[in-house]
Amino acid sequence: MQSEPQRQRSARRGSRPPAPKLVQTSLPSIDDVAATIWRGLTADSATIPARFLYDELGSRLFDAITALPEYYPTRTEAAIFAEHLPALARLAPVQGCTLIDLGAGSCEKAPRLFPFVHPRQYVAVDISVDHLRTALERLQIEHPDIEMLGVGTDFSTRLELPAAVRRERRLFFYPGSSIGNFEPHAAVTFLAGLRAAMEPDGALWIGVDLQKSVDVLVRAYDDELGVTAAFNRNALRHVNALLGTDFAPGDWRHVARYDRRHQRIEMHLEAGHEVTARCPLGERTFQRGERIHTESSYKHTPEGFRDLLARAGLRVVGHHTDDEQWFGIFVAVPAASS
Repeated sequence: MQSEPQRQRSARRGSRPPAPKLVQTSLPSIDDVAATIWRGLTADSATIPARFLYDELGSRLFDAITALPEYYPTRTEAAIFAEHLPALARLAPVQGCTLIDLGAGSCEKAPRLFPFVHPRQYVAVDISVDHLRTALERLQIEHPDIEMLGVGTDFSTRLELPAAVRRERRLFFYPGSSIGNFEPHAAVTFLAGLRAAMEPDGALWIGVDLQKSVDVLVRAYDDELGVTAAFNRNALRHVNALLGTDFAPGDWRHVARYDRRHQRIEMHLEAGHEVTARCPLGERTFQRGERIHTESSYKHTPEGFRDLLARAGLRVVGHHTDDEQWFGIFVAVPAASS
């Protein structure tokens, strides 16, 4: 004879799982996007914001990058989680949490946490809910007891969570090393926003790429097969689609360099000859050898990242690294909770 909990589970398995909720809280207009890109391209030192590396093709190219032997962060972080997940879950009270997955994409990483943090609600955050729909529908079928919510917002500028996100015990999950794409002052502002959103009983799990041999770093951003070069040049194709420019990606060379003063890897596109880019907003001529800065990725020390978190009002309760200390996962809580 089945017990009451067994009968309830059987009934749930036989019923249709609820559909995940999807909320788009903010999406910049095409005109705003075009103006942002054009300001960067016409600056004295031209830039393309790093988020424009990720259109559909750019995202697929990045997925390919994560499988390259030179690109250590993804596999190193996965190994840390595989070894230390139970210990990470004990560092802060997160059982029955609201798990908020920042930059969730295809929602592949966060489900590994489910057996350890037992979320009541899983909130996948990305710039567009359309990117999240299929993954959340699949996860809802696999985990019918967890409320699923997709939130579309550009959290890199301002985190905007809808009222449907539960307030209690928020666990922000920010894996990878995307915090390194923020300038240090912007990283503090961003992390302070998370602190405000997680009070009073929340926590943050965040992945951080640590300082290491410059040779290892440069190879990770300039692989032998040229996948990262294709990923970088694809930003020009994406800009053409958004802004109406006429960049020819083959006119540009991928450059990855380490800036020792700022302790960051930089990616640039370098003009192979004089290039004039035209669009409805105007034109800009680039001389041979002139560069467009597309991404910075800051590399931290454990002590330096603890200090950065402290400046944002967060207290580190523990962290784990791989044996070579190439990558770290930090757990932090609001400092006021100490």
